[in-house]
Amino acid sequence: MSETTHDATVAVSAPAAPDEGLTARELAAKYGLSVSGARPSLIEYVRQLWDRRHFILAFSRAKLTAQYSQAKLGQLWQVATPLLNAAVYFFIFGLLLEADRGLPREVYIPFLVTGVFVFTFTQSSVMAGVRAISGNLGLVRALHFPRASLPISFALQQLQQLLFSMIVLFAVAVGFGHYPDLSWVLIVPVLVLQFCFNTGLALIMARAGAKTPDLAQLMPFVMRTWMYASGVMFSIPIFLKDKPDWIANILQWNPAAIYMDLMRFALIDDYGSEYLPDHVWAAAGGWAVLFALGGFVYFWKAEERYGRG
Repeated sequence: MSETTHDATVAVSAPAAPDEGLTARELAAKYGLSVSGARPSLIEYVRQLWDRRHFILAFSRAKLTAQYSQAKLGQLWQVATPLLNAAVYFFIFGLLLEADRGLPREVYIPFLVTGVFVFTFTQSSVMAGVRAISGNLGLVRALHFPRASLPISFALQQLQQLLFSMIVLFAVAVGFGHYPDLSWVLIVPVLVLQFCFNTGLALIMARAGAKTPDLAQLMPFVMRTWMYASGVMFSIPIFLKDKPDWIANILQWNPAAIYMDLMRFALIDDYGSEYLPDHVWAAAGGWAVLFALGGFVYFWKAEERYGRG
């Protein structure tokens, strides 16, 4: 572009820049730029998690190995801790408070140990989920990866710990006359459904704990209340038979009670379907799907905010 000046000379002006007049948003779109740390689409997020499946598994194994590395008994505490809890509960509830009413001793002890082991799986997943982000801020801020990897990895860690404990649980069941049969096959779908439920709950608690770190101090009280309301130490239909039906129904239909009772039904010969609520498998599947999908979406919606203070 040129123009004539007052002294008849010709001046040439610089051509307009190709990006002149574009807003920051338009410039970013033109050159394919995106916001650093922006939340990916849900499908892309799932793909990223799948790509990091080896990291998730390795991280869960490392955490499991390191958990008792400073203790002399090492990994034996994975089994000893729930067994000691079961022994304490048996002394208090089985002997002093007679919470075993209606259940013979050879049924009640495997009933109690199963309840403690299965509920501990959920309890540990929740507590690990609460600290998944807030307890790993250095990792979250230093590396770029889908943050859901952390609560999923911690839930997987608790599943591995339960699988170690199942060896002792099988020994207790056999020791009190409940030998392996076809019903033991049901253990696999029960564990799968409970793992899906626990993972979803860990994801929910991870987002809540990232925003409110003090939640980690409150959750032990919540979990203890949930444990007492879930029939870990007593059979809900027997213990509450003199109470209004709606009370027993509410307690039996809570997910922790459902997964415990399904495991007891699979392991203990004399713990029949009369102790289970109606449509118990549908309820177990419903809780698992609801929390797994709902918890995943709920966690993903805050992906770009984790670790930002």
